[in-house]
Amino acid sequence: MRFPQTFLDDLKRQADIVRVVQDYVSLKKKGANWMACCPFHQEKTPSFSVNPSKGIFYCFGCSQGGDAIKFVMEMEHVTFPEAVKIVAEKTGTPLPALVDDQKYEARRKDADEIVELNSWALEWWEQQLQEGAAKGAREYLESRGIEDATRKTFRLGFAPDSWDALSSYLKSKGATGAQIERSGLVVKKDAGGFYDRFRGRVIFPVLDAQGRPVAFGARVLPGGGDPKYLNSPETAAYTKGRHLYGLYQNREEIRKRKFAILVEGYLDLIVPYQFGVRNMVASLGTSLTGEQARLLSRFARRVVVNYDGDRPGVAAAKRAIEVLLPEDFEVKVLVLPDGADPDEFIRARGAEEYTERRGASLPYIQFVLQQATAGRNLRQPADKAAAVEETLPFVRAVKNKIQRREYFDMTLDALRVEEPTLRRELWRAVAAPTAVTPDADAVKRKIARAESAPVTVAEQRLLELLAHNADLRRAVLPRLEAADYEELPTARVFEALKEIEREGLEVDFATLGERTENDPVAADLVPLVLMGEPARADGEAVDDTLAEAESCLAALRLMRVERRLKELAHEISEAERAGDDARRDALVLENLEWSRRRAALMPRQ
Repeated sequence: MRFPQTFLDDLKRQADIVRVVQDYVSLKKKGANWMACCPFHQEKTPSFSVNPSKGIFYCFGCSQGGDAIKFVMEMEHVTFPEAVKIVAEKTGTPLPALVDDQKYEARRKDADEIVELNSWALEWWEQQLQEGAAKGAREYLESRGIEDATRKTFRLGFAPDSWDALSSYLKSKGATGAQIERSGLVVKKDAGGFYDRFRGRVIFPVLDAQGRPVAFGARVLPGGGDPKYLNSPETAAYTKGRHLYGLYQNREEIRKRKFAILVEGYLDLIVPYQFGVRNMVASLGTSLTGEQARLLSRFARRVVVNYDGDRPGVAAAKRAIEVLLPEDFEVKVLVLPDGADPDEFIRARGAEEYTERRGASLPYIQFVLQQATAGRNLRQPADKAAAVEETLPFVRAVKNKIQRREYFDMTLDALRVEEPTLRRELWRAVAAPTAVTPDADAVKRKIARAESAPVTVAEQRLLELLAHNADLRRAVLPRLEAADYEELPTARVFEALKEIEREGLEVDFATLGERTENDPVAADLVPLVLMGEPARADGEAVDDTLAEAESCLAALRLMRVERRLKELAHEISEAERAGDDARRDALVLENLEWSRRRAALMPRQ
C-alpha cells in the first residue's frame, strides 16, 4: 500500500520548501535562492541552497539534495511515509487513504495518456486558429485587444464547429476510442459513440505549474449559443480546484514582486499581462479553494484580491479572503470603480492607473468592514448586530493569534461595540478558530440588549399621539424627517407609521405589527403605544395635541444634535492625536454649526 501519486505530486507542489526547511535551518535570501550552512555536514561558508521555484534543496559541499519530503526524511531520520505525514501536517494537507500500487499505476498511466492527448488537441487547436474558418475567433480576440504574441504565450486556440474533427485527428495520431473517451475531450452519445465536446469556440488551455495542458476552458463566439463558457470535466489528469490559471506564465514575476493579484477569469489575466501586469493568477471562474491557496503560497505570501466589482464579484472576493487567511496570507482587496473588471479597466484607462489603484488597495479588514456597514445604521442595534455577524468570521479565520486579537479589537471599535461583557463573550467565540460558531440569532439578541438605548419619554409620547390621531398624523408625519428618528431605537416604529399613512391604512395591531416584525424594541413598545388612552376625543380641536407633538419632535431633534456634538468631541480628539490638522479644523467648523442648531432648538427662557 502507498499514498496516491496524485496526492504526492500535489503535496510537493503545495509544500513551500523554504517554509519547511526554515523549521530546521536559518535561511538567508540570496538572489532567487535561499542559503545556509548545511545541516548535513560541518562547514563555515554556506553552501546549502534552497530553490523555491523548483521546490528543491542542494548542498554544493556534500551533494545532498532533493525535495521537501527528502529533506524531512534526512533531518528527522524517518521513513518516506512518515516524512510525507510530517510535510502534510506542516502544510495543512489532509492525508488520503492508501492505495495499492496497481491502482496507482493504472491512474498514473491514464493521467499521462490524457496529458498526451490534450497536448495533441492543443497543438491542433492552435493551428486551427490560423485557418480561414477561424476568422470569427480571430476577430473576437482582436476586439478584446489580444495580440498575436499574447495568443502564443497563453496558447489560445480555436475548436472548429464540427462534431468529430478533433476526434478524427486524435485517431490519426494513434489514440484509441477508449483513450479519447477517458480524456474528457468528447461527450458520449446515448445511442453509442461520442462527439467533440468543444465546437465553434475559442480555447483557453489550463496549464499546470510545469506547463502541461491538463484541461481546457472554451468560450462561445459572439452570437453563439449557451453556455458562454464550457469547461473540461474532471479526469485522471485534472481535478477542479487544484490549478491556478496563468501561474505557469507568471510564477517568476510573482516570486520577484513577492505578491500576486488574484482575478477571476481568463481575460482578466491575459489582457493585464499584455499591458505588463504579470504577477496575476486566476481562480478559473470558481470559488477559490484551499488547495489553490496552498499552491500559491509556494510563490508569494501576499495577495491582492481583484474580482469584479459587481455584487457577485464582491461576494466571491469575501469567500476568497476566508480561504486565504487560514493559510497565513497578507490579504488586500482592490475593487475597481463602476463594477469594472481588470480586463475592461486596463483597456480603458491603462496599466499605470491600474497600478496606482492596486497600490491603494484596502487591507482586507477595511474592505470587510465597508461591506458590512454599507446601507446599515450602526446606531440601530439590529443593524449593528448584522454587521458584527457578517464581520466576525473574517476575524476568526486569521491564523496568527496576536493579529486575530488586533483585528477583533479594530472590528468592534469600528462597529462601536463598547459594552465590556459583550466584547468578552464575542472574543471567546473567535479566540480559537476551532470553536463552535455562536448562533447568529443569539449574537443579535445579545447585541440588541447591550446596545439598545432606553426609549425616551419624548419618543414614546409622540408615537402614542400619532398612533391614536389620524388628523395629527396628517399634520405631523410630512414634517417628520428620517434624520429625526433613524438613530433612535424606535426608528422602525416611526417608519411603519409613515408607511401606513402613505398607504391610507388604519393604525392597529395588524398593520403596525406586520411592519415592525423581528424588531426587538418594537415587540415591547407597540402594544404599550396601541393600548394607551387617546389624548384627544373624536371631534375635539387638535391644537393642544399638536402643540404637545411638536414639543416631542423638538425634543427628538435636540437629542440628535446632542449625540452629534458628543461624537464630534470624540472625533476632534482623535484628529488631534493623529496630528491631522486639516481634519481637526473641518470638524471644529462642523461643531460650531451643530452648536448653532442646538441653540435654536433650546426652549426660550
